Amino acid sequence: MPSYKTWCLWADNQINEEESKLLRRKAAELPVPFSAEDRKDIATLIDAFCSRDDAAGLAAPQIGISKKIIVFRSKNLNNRTPLSKDGDDFEVLVNPRITQTRGDTEKDSEGCLSCPSITVDVVRSTSVKVKALDREGRKINKRYTGFLARVVQHEIDHLEGKLIIDRGTTIYYPKDQKEFFDKIFSEK
Repeated sequence: MPSYKTWCLWADNQINEEESKLLRRKAAELPVPFSAEDRKDIATLIDAFCSRDDAAGLAAPQIGISKKIIVFRSKNLNNRTPLSKDGDDFEVLVNPRITQTRGDTEKDSEGCLSCPSITVDVVRSTSVKVKALDREGRKINKRYTGFLARVVQHEIDHLEGKLIIDRGTTIYYPKDQKEFFDKIFSEK
């Protein structure tokens, strides 16, 4: 399985200007029916996600594709083995949008592949309803609750150019990188 580069805001105590621009841009919707290129991008995102064992979800902008596609584990959430791309342990949402939030909000610590080395306390809804398309272009209208609601909101944020550092209340980072992170977060 090929290795996919994860786009990050920073690496090696340097800001990644080009990658930051794409990660901060609002992703494009996919018209239906999906073009051959869009189908290829959906397959690429699935391959990239299934090759990892360190993520609950992945959004297309995180691998350099500025399109509204997300993929996330929907079963066996604590299992950290790579997924089979033919399996049913994950879901793909194309052009997802949250149409309803319900219940309480909850603060929890989140990490993000595009914001390496940090965790952030983020407040999210505990229940969301999402309208989207599946990987074949069929309409989906589904409710997600608990941890899955958090994952879906996190990944949809990526499609809007938002990251955990934009939503967070407290940011935690390694002491040995304090100078770098103090500088970038004081400029925010």
